[in-house]
Amino acid sequence: MKATAWMGADSVKVIDVPDPKIMNARDAIVRISTTAICGSDLHLYHGYIPAMRKGDILGHEFMGEVVEVGPQVRNLAPGDRVVVPFPIACGHCSSCQRGLYSVCENSNPNAGIAEKIMGHSPAGIFGYSHLLGGYAGGQAEYARVPFADVGPIKVPDEISDDQAVMLADVFPTGYMGAEMCDIKPGQVIAVWGAGPVGLLAAASARLLGAERVIVIDRYPYRLRLAEEHIDAETINYDEVDVLDTLNEMTAGRGPDACIDAVGLESHHGNAAMYAYDRAKQAARVETERPFALRQAILACRSGGVVSVVGAYGGFVDKFPMGAFMNRSLIMRTGQCHVQRYTRPLLERIQRGEIDPSFIVSHRMPLRDAPKGYKIFQKKQDDCTKVLLKV
Repeated sequence: MKATAWMGADSVKVIDVPDPKIMNARDAIVRISTTAICGSDLHLYHGYIPAMRKGDILGHEFMGEVVEVGPQVRNLAPGDRVVVPFPIACGHCSSCQRGLYSVCENSNPNAGIAEKIMGHSPAGIFGYSHLLGGYAGGQAEYARVPFADVGPIKVPDEISDDQAVMLADVFPTGYMGAEMCDIKPGQVIAVWGAGPVGLLAAASARLLGAERVIVIDRYPYRLRLAEEHIDAETINYDEVDVLDTLNEMTAGRGPDACIDAVGLESHHGNAAMYAYDRAKQAARVETERPFALRQAILACRSGGVVSVVGAYGGFVDKFPMGAFMNRSLIMRTGQCHVQRYTRPLLERIQRGEIDPSFIVSHRMPLRDAPKGYKIFQKKQDDCTKVLLKV
């Protein structure tokens, strides 16, 4: 089959690889119809996530048709159209029983590697390095889905691929980012990043009752999407000081909650700070550029919530711990527990409350994946989200 493979930093290639096979009684094989390039795939693309190997198959957002199931998979059958959550979860461990699927205790066969960096291992993730299991991803013609009796859900015919594939990651991740803010009527929510997760976090904040949503980014076309589809107020951080502007917009209090939907490769208008973090990141003295996280902490009102759903992989420098502790802030974070959200969010789409496919800007065949990565990485042609059609 054809699959998108990581060939080294800033290089991917569509290559021929063996078709996946059933390896466990709880496996399924899915013929991919639509898969996506995620912003967190760019962290792999740039070489910032450890334990990648040349030839690793990328992609953790995918859907398609079940073609084969193991003997213990009774909820799915060949011919079912499904969307697959990006965290791989067993459904039976203590974490899964508490709905914390992205920290499943049984799905990362390389847990020992992750424990050396993180203390305990999170779940395995499709196409996301050997640190998180070394599982083949879904930017391919077929994928093996472990624990298929727990993760995938059937997609009704009236829901398009473009809508349904958002349930694999970006819509649940954005929704969880908003949910962790404990939004109350009348509150102001600020979102750093108008990429797919940030836009859907902002939209989810609206669904959950935020009175005002403020989106921070530097690309005018992405800020326009926030204004047109979410009725958000926007800040271009290349044009104004973010902290000063947020204080002016909130009568000096700051937003009630701040969502970091950017993660480890954030940018900033402060050239000196950007150069500092880039230099330390290039030398691998720190693995992240945490501008958005620092700003979210400093901007949030005292006693407010900082919600972090942007992906981080290791260590940050100049973390404003004094501000975080002395102002009684709460931080909530995590890779999304997607299995908790897929069905309720599918129902929201069915009811017409939201169409998450508004973030899609580009659709192209799987063979054009290298082009898709470059367009997405360089933000060319007003690119917000690339879907690969198989």
